[in-house]
Amino acid sequence: MTTGENAISSEAALRYARALFDLALESKALAKAEADMDALGAAFAESAELRRAAASPVHKAAEKAAALAALAEKLKLSPMGRNFVAVTAKNGRAGDLPAIVAAFKQLAARHRGAVTAEIASADALTATQLKELTTALKTALGRDVEVRAAVRPELIGGLTVKVGSRMFDSSLRTKLDGVRQAMKEA
Repeated sequence: MTTGENAISSEAALRYARALFDLALESKALAKAEADMDALGAAFAESAELRRAAASPVHKAAEKAAALAALAEKLKLSPMGRNFVAVTAKNGRAGDLPAIVAAFKQLAARHRGAVTAEIASADALTATQLKELTTALKTALGRDVEVRAAVRPELIGGLTVKVGSRMFDSSLRTKLDGVRQAMKEA
């Protein structure tokens, strides 16, 4: 279920992602912008502390902008990427950066004719497993597939795959919930 605040946040994330995408496309720097967003996304994915600090209302926008400028420097983002991060922080949207990165990646994938598959598993998938899954999805869908993997321990085992509006759920959690429901009905 999407709350009103989450809907506003994702709408803003899409607007920011669209602005960066359009600017990168117009200036023929889409590949560099994608590399910047990949690096930024990886930094946010690796650090729960970074995600909390960026989203925290305790830190002022200027403090977040300074911290994110240092991060952009460390990640060696392009000037466009650095400016984008600075504007985002200055406008009070630092906490939306993970969602902006995800939206940007979707726009870039769609531009290339690829589809994005969101995969969640109880444990981290190995590189081999991800490659095999990507190959299987490409064969099944007949298109290039960009995989975004996430670890969700609450699944207990198995995985979920979401491509567009289609969802495949082979998680142990869902199977146990089904058995629990069947037991209640019996």
